Amino acid sequence: MEDQRIQTCNFYQTDPNLPHRFNNPDCFHGYGLKISHPLYRTSNQTYGSEKPTIHEMPTQFKSTSRHFSKAMLQSGMYRDLGFNTVMEKGKVIVSMTTQNKRLHLKHPHHYGNLGN
Repeated sequence: MEDQRIQTCNFYQTDPNLPHRFNNPDCFHGYGLKISHPLYRTSNQTYGSEKPTIHEMPTQFKSTSRHFSKAMLQSGMYRDLGFNTVMEKGKVIVSMTTQNKRLHLKHPHHYGNLGN
């Protein structure tokens, strides 16, 4: 008797363009190799330490276009190398009248009231 691999398409109706890895859950390797202390083990580590079964494999695969990413890899991201001529402004703007009032208020306090 031949050793037959269990495939997702044997149990579920799958997309004809489904990648090989989703139709064959046996191709996933490297699960359960790292053993951690049970006190610090999370539920995600417990769930992720087991290989996926055919019931957990996706039956459809919708890919996205990588046209933009390929173009960025070839040319690089845009960098503005222009000369910066803008003066930076402070975040707090105080009018001249307010500054003058502060000066007049400080004068009598430090030097005493000399009268007008």
